[in-house]
This record gives sequence, C-alpha cells and structure tokens, in this order.
Amino acid sequence: MFHFLRLSQAAPARRNRADLFLGLVTAVLAIASAASANAQFGAPSPGTQVHDTSALHPPAGARVAIVEFADMECPACAAANPIVKSAVAQYKIPWIRHDFLIPNHIWSPTAAVNARWFDSKSKALGDEYRDEVFANQSSIYNVDVLRQFTEKFAKEHGIALPFSMDPQGKLADAIKADGELGRRTGITQTPTIFIVTSNSKGAPFIEVVDRGKLFQLIDQALADTASATKTAPVKKTAVTTTLAKKTPAKTPAAQ
Repeated sequence: MFHFLRLSQAAPARRNRADLFLGLVTAVLAIASAASANAQFGAPSPGTQVHDTSALHPPAGARVAIVEFADMECPACAAANPIVKSAVAQYKIPWIRHDFLIPNHIWSPTAAVNARWFDSKSKALGDEYRDEVFANQSSIYNVDVLRQFTEKFAKEHGIALPFSMDPQGKLADAIKADGELGRRTGITQTPTIFIVTSNSKGAPFIEVVDRGKLFQLIDQALADTASATKTAPVKKTAVTTTLAKKTPAKTPAAQ
C-alpha cells in the first residue's frame, strides 16, 4: 500500500517534468521557426557578409545594374518586386535576377523552371511571367493553382505549353547553380538586392537593406560612375594644302 502511494505521488512530478520538457522543446522550435521566417520573408538585417564578389558586377557595357536573389513564393520578394521594377524602368539599367529557392516552399521550384522556359522564348517574356507571379502570389497556394495560372498566362500570349517544361532537367540544373552562386556570395535571405557598378569612384557594390532608399542609392551609383573629367573638345586645325601650279608643257620649237 505504501509503495502504491509513493508511485501515485511521483506520477504528478514526472508529468510536470515532461510538461516542462515539452514546453522547452516548443519554445526552441518557435525560435527556429521565427529565424526561418526571417530568412524567407526578408526581415531587416545588418547586411550580407559577402564572401565571393563574382556575381556582383554589371553586364558588359553597363555602368550600373541591379543584382537580385529572390524566391517567387517569398512574400517579401513580392513586396519588393514592383519597387525594383519601377527603378529599372526609370533608370533604364539592367536587372540581373537570380533564383535563390527557400527550402520547404512548395511551388517556387516549379515557378522558377516555368520562368526560365519563358526566358527561352524571350527574356522580356520570362521577366513578365515573374512579375505576374509576384503580383498574384497570394492566390497561388499550390502547384495545381500555379499550373492553371501558367496555362492562362501562356494562352494570353499566344504560346502553346509543352507537355514538360524541363524534360532533361537543364533548367532545374541552372536554378541549382544560381542557388550555389548565392551561397558562395553569402546570401542568407530573400530578397537580397545589390546595386553594382563598373569603374566607380565609390563602392563597387552596395546592398539595398532599406528599399525606401533604392532610388537614392541608384542616383549615387550613377554619379560615382560618371566620367570625372569632361572630354576636351577636339580643336579643328586648318589644313593647308599646297597645290603645285601646273606648268604648261613646253611645245617643241618650230623646225
């Protein structure tokens, strides 16, 4: 009887310890989830610690460009997209868009493949598809809905979709390569946006942490890449040409 009472008294203590353990586990998971959400949704950060700068250059012939790493299922990327699009249109600078897929996003890998397939038709069409996906992101909640959206987009542009967008997996490989490029660069969240320059008097690249300053930063980048000295006008020098006077041919003396 005494033994039974001891067991019955110990049971609540064991339950309390179990409840405490479960509570601690739940707290840890909540913190981890919040950290993951920050990476996905682009929570403010002090900036990316860049390890490899090979991706942070404008294309040949451009003074300034925007380089972005994004995921089409990322809400923060959707919020940033119209701002970046507006800046690109206003300043007419290149926009280099890299895929940086967030783990556990259920339809963004398929969307990335779709976008690259439309790129094969024209880069403008691929970018338009990306913009439309971002604009309609809140209504795309699984792969089936994305497929319906993509079919409608193709139909509106008079394009017949193939049975498979990526039968050989080449597009998926290119997307994977983008992810590896991002990790080498030091990307840890989406969107990550850089303004990159060529032959700048200032920084060769700068991360846009505050998107409200995007236009201001582009203005500064353009100023930093402008020619420091104006080309001196070429002086026109008069070229004098001495024309040899024609000497009339001597006629033979009359015989």
